[in-house]
Amino acid sequence: MEDALYMQRCLQLAKIGAGSVSPNPMVGSVLVADGRIIGEGYHRRAGEAHAEVMAIESVQSADRHLIRQSTLYVNLEPCSHYGRTPPCSKRIVEEGIPRVVIAAMDPNEKVSGGGAAMLRKAGVELVSGLLKEEALYLNRRFYTYHQKKRPRIILKWAESMDAFIAREGERSKISNAWSDRLVHRWRMEEDAILIGSNTARIDNPELNNRLYYGKSPLRILINRDASAPSDLKLLQEDDKLLILNEIKSSKKNKKEWVKVNFSDGIIAVLEKLGTQHEILSVLVEGGAFTLNHFIENGQFDELRIIRNNALLLGSGVRAPDWSQQGLKMKEHYFIEEDEIMILEHAG
Repeated sequence: MEDALYMQRCLQLAKIGAGSVSPNPMVGSVLVADGRIIGEGYHRRAGEAHAEVMAIESVQSADRHLIRQSTLYVNLEPCSHYGRTPPCSKRIVEEGIPRVVIAAMDPNEKVSGGGAAMLRKAGVELVSGLLKEEALYLNRRFYTYHQKKRPRIILKWAESMDAFIAREGERSKISNAWSDRLVHRWRMEEDAILIGSNTARIDNPELNNRLYYGKSPLRILINRDASAPSDLKLLQEDDKLLILNEIKSSKKNKKEWVKVNFSDGIIAVLEKLGTQHEILSVLVEGGAFTLNHFIENGQFDELRIIRNNALLLGSGVRAPDWSQQGLKMKEHYFIEEDEIMILEHAG
């Protein structure tokens, strides 16, 4: 029971790094001795110290002698290779920590069991699999990227109670102000955001994060004929923008036209982008055409739906039909009249 409580604290700490650590995973760590936490930390951003090191270095001088009789909890297998920082497994062994509890193993082929092996070889007692499902869900973007070699695809839309996402040919306000803030938090947490040409022309969005703290995602526009109007907000903003098209490859300031072969399929295109730009996740906020393309081809990992149960549009653009996709509800809650549903494949 105590092990589970400390691992839950690791997951809480790890979440603080959301939106800041990519392409690394979110990791929290807790060091426990004599029934109390003597150190804790989390990975703050890529290139900086990992959670295990932060936890060790947070131990006060009066408690340093307890490290050699402590248990280290961490929600992901400690790394075993030299990257931007030294290997955490090596530091754990050097500190003489006798017991380590891990929630989930690292899918990155550079680690993938190597950290656990290093610890066992040094005689460290290793426990793995505690709160594994929670740990996998927390770092689902990281696992998708390394196991499927592509970004995690998240489809998002807001719909009325009668299942319309907009009136024909016009921008329609559906979610409330609090849900808008949630959407901007989602933008901060994902690496990239994608829309199609129709949504760009009708809604003319900025696609940045204005209502929450933290970064804005990399913006991606699908514009096959490279004919996006120059007065679009996307083209006026200073944030980086990738324009996927079939005509040209060029770059102007932070706007980059990327020539792609759409006949290969959008997932193949995103796989290539994911590798080139280390994109772990893409939030698709496109209109019905773009969303339905992903759904009809089963090319997505997660749906995020905001349903306004106080709004009836009566007619307009139908929300995508996901009823045949075999999805399971992962999160379900309300923000006033808005119903928030997060679903993923059941398999």
